Amino acid sequence: MEVGRIADSYGGYRSRLVEVLRANGIEDLAILRAFGEVPRHLFVPEALRRRAYEDVSLPIGHGQTISQPTTQAKYLESLRLSGTERVLEVGTGSGYQAALLTKVAAQVVTIERIASLAGSARNALAEAGFSTATVLEGDGSLGWRPFAPYDAILVAAASPDVPEPLLRQLKDGGRLVIPVEVRGTQILRLLVRDGSKYVTSEMGEVQFVPLVGKYGYQESVKRGDTLC
Repeated sequence: MEVGRIADSYGGYRSRLVEVLRANGIEDLAILRAFGEVPRHLFVPEALRRRAYEDVSLPIGHGQTISQPTTQAKYLESLRLSGTERVLEVGTGSGYQAALLTKVAAQVVTIERIASLAGSARNALAEAGFSTATVLEGDGSLGWRPFAPYDAILVAAASPDVPEPLLRQLKDGGRLVIPVEVRGTQILRLLVRDGSKYVTSEMGEVQFVPLVGKYGYQESVKRGDTLC
């Protein structure tokens, strides 16, 4: 199979990336395995494929980036997935993180507001053999009610506050991770639902593109990393 042959030619680079993630404190074996198996080079522009396995963010067009692998791995670790969960991703971008999620969750739904990015993500996921991820076009701040509730929700863009629809669509006991802007600084927050309450913890400062939508920002005013 052609895709397998192409992916295997980058196997050594993926192995070295996994060792970088280990050195940076990533311990979840399922996540490390996912990074060792998902062909990141298929999710970056062809001109940048030689840099696909560096631990850096790379541009993917439309003012978006594919975030550095260490950031993505830490993000995924915070969700504590066991492989049986239904996960909603807000901000598909390149589709790379959706591919990683298919390795550590049972069902992945991902929403992208930019139609051309959603289309290219579908193509990359199919080429890489991860067509089970459901890629939707629309306002991610609204979530996606037809598949709710979700065991985990991952938001790959910064919001002025946690969108209310996402809170409602989170399963009791579920985990939501999102960058929130606080006095000009973006803070990565983890929320765990406990009935009608949400237990919140902070995971440090980050820099992401803004979440544009009804429950986010009205327009994109600044740029940063995405996780996609």
